[in-house]
Amino acid sequence: MEELLKISQLKVHFPVKGGIWMRPVATCKAVDGVSLKVAKGETLGLVGESGCGKSTLARTVVGLNVPTAGEIFLDGQKLGDFGGKLGKENRKRVQMVFQDPAESLNARHNVGQILEEPLVIHQIGDSCQRTARVKELLNLVGLPENAGSRYPFEFSGGQRQRIGIARALALSPEILVLDEPVSALDLSIRSQVLNLLLELKNRLGLTCLFIAHDLSVVRHLSDRIAVMYLGKVIEIASAEELINNPLHAYTRSLIDAIPQPNPQVRGKFSALSGEVPSPINPPPGCAFGYRVGSPSYAKSIGQTLALKEYSPGHFVQECPCCMI
Repeated sequence: MEELLKISQLKVHFPVKGGIWMRPVATCKAVDGVSLKVAKGETLGLVGESGCGKSTLARTVVGLNVPTAGEIFLDGQKLGDFGGKLGKENRKRVQMVFQDPAESLNARHNVGQILEEPLVIHQIGDSCQRTARVKELLNLVGLPENAGSRYPFEFSGGQRQRIGIARALALSPEILVLDEPVSALDLSIRSQVLNLLLELKNRLGLTCLFIAHDLSVVRHLSDRIAVMYLGKVIEIASAEELINNPLHAYTRSLIDAIPQPNPQVRGKFSALSGEVPSPINPPPGCAFGYRVGSPSYAKSIGQTLALKEYSPGHFVQECPCCMI
């Protein structure tokens, strides 16, 4: 398949300031050497616990964070500075749906103004054409045309997220970055929004980077799944392969955390223990082995824990602590 998005050895580090003069005293390694490829028309799921760097990676892809190192390519073209004419064109091609629609929608604007704003910024169409486009977007996400005259606080959480999706689609992007788009919604609404996203992906031919911490949700929407832990990708495979044949101990723990409809059914793998190490002061060896107190942890110190292809399309971080 044709490669549309490529992330190469991406690092996003933030300075930690302290003292009277608030000078940098440490570095938070939120994303630390991530490489990913997303084919055209594919949905790549990205999973991991809170704080593993998923949202930071997403915000960097759309230009909201500045990478410390590494490169991002869109259709073979390097994405550098998002300013200027070239950056403005790239912004049209990559759009984002944020986690909390209540925070990401301007409460002072009505829905029509929110959806029209990207068209105004990019000087697309005249007033009549933009109004028609707003009605088209509302219809696309299952909202009535008169919703354009109402304000975000007048809608439910699920409806607000539909507005957020419509805003992301306003510029007809090629890539949609979905940062936990259903985690802030009631369980009864999640399936509706997920089915809407799946329908839009197929209808519009979108390429998606879908971020969540719930593997059961990601499996429903993704073609492939990448697992992140403490700023690094530790396993990548097709959705079915990852669920049915996980190779990394952390991936197995995530799968075991998927709720079962029958409370009598126990997971195949053991529950996680310990605390996630700090990205400000990560351990010198395998971060997951350090967390669970693996007896093989000492063997990982000083090693380059790179991804290795164990079967076609199934990559896993080669580590003495975490392999079966």
